[in-house]
Amino acid sequence: MIKNKNERAKVRLERRPVTILTAIALFAITVVFATKPNCNGAQGKNQYVKKFDNEKKMKVLILGAAGQIGKLVTNDLLEQTDYNLVLYGRNVTSRLTVTDSARVRLVNGDFKNREALTAAMQDVNAIYLNDMNDAEGVATIVAVMKEKKVKRIIVASILGIYNEVPGEFGKWNEKMVGAGHIKEAAEHVKLVEIPDFDYTILRLTWLYNKSANRKYELTQKGEPFKGAQVTREAVSQLIVDILEDASGKYVKKSLGVGEPNTNFDKPSFY
Repeated sequence: MIKNKNERAKVRLERRPVTILTAIALFAITVVFATKPNCNGAQGKNQYVKKFDNEKKMKVLILGAAGQIGKLVTNDLLEQTDYNLVLYGRNVTSRLTVTDSARVRLVNGDFKNREALTAAMQDVNAIYLNDMNDAEGVATIVAVMKEKKVKRIIVASILGIYNEVPGEFGKWNEKMVGAGHIKEAAEHVKLVEIPDFDYTILRLTWLYNKSANRKYELTQKGEPFKGAQVTREAVSQLIVDILEDASGKYVKKSLGVGEPNTNFDKPSFY
């Protein structure tokens, strides 16, 4: 029992160091857990991507996995192949739902995040890049690919970068997209269209969704572009077909991607 003010003050002083030490201990514990590596993400120097159960399977990295085509490619690869997938993008751990945890890993990051990209590219066999709009981001991806010795990449770009779209559709496309944006896209493609990589450039025409339509028609670099439209589902199927191909016919190619029998003056949905 405390009998006077002096004794109460003495007790408070005796208790204070214990309180401070407790706070320090709690802070240290918080720091440890806050910096503990997250197997599903790569957001700092100590982060890593959890290994797959079968590391011998082909491993594909999808950059921009939360986009419409990125999601379609993910589903198609899970259904049509036995590949392991690394899905990369901003906040993908909250934006994407993993349906096969044995074959899918998620990595949070943007295309300029070198550390996250380095973690995501560990031991990957091929990359699909869903967006080439940011030159700095593409350059960072290219740099990390060289560092990690990853050679195979498929990229999605736009039509018109070689002035290959003829007729009224070509005029309409340039008006809608803008000559400046087409020129920028052409410059960004040059970053991956290099001897170091086994690249496939996909010059996509105007996109729409139709799950039952997976038909695509390809034109080679130097040929007039064909097709005013194509479904995202068809593009996804093409990416799977390219990854599954063992002949090498798609390697170091720039392919125009359209839908058969759609040589319109503009897409049917405009």
